[in-house]
Amino acid sequence: MESNQGGVMADVLSKGRDNCYKARDAFYACVEKEADKQPTELATAGLLFPSQCKESRALYVSSCRASWVRHFDRQFCAKKRVQRLLDPDDSRRGPMTLPQPSTFKT
Repeated sequence: MESNQGGVMADVLSKGRDNCYKARDAFYACVEKEADKQPTELATAGLLFPSQCKESRALYVSSCRASWVRHFDRQFCAKKRVQRLLDPDDSRRGPMTLPQPSTFKT
């Protein structure tokens, strides 16, 4: 990360943030577009994504601070969880069922 004369990191300036946001949006657009593909790659926060999005992920990771990438990945995963819970056509809709105590009897 480059630092300018005043000691401010370049990635927190407006241009750096814009580059980060564009790379982030391109990566998540790829993930949405390739949603029908089998996710094979693991990112932060347990995010799985298809290998077709590796290049956009690399650009995203190189354009943004690591803490921002983790934050955006967590946000994306949380948004997807909420969508899944609210989607009436998804077979995984609703709360997760927990194993009953009878399952563990020995």
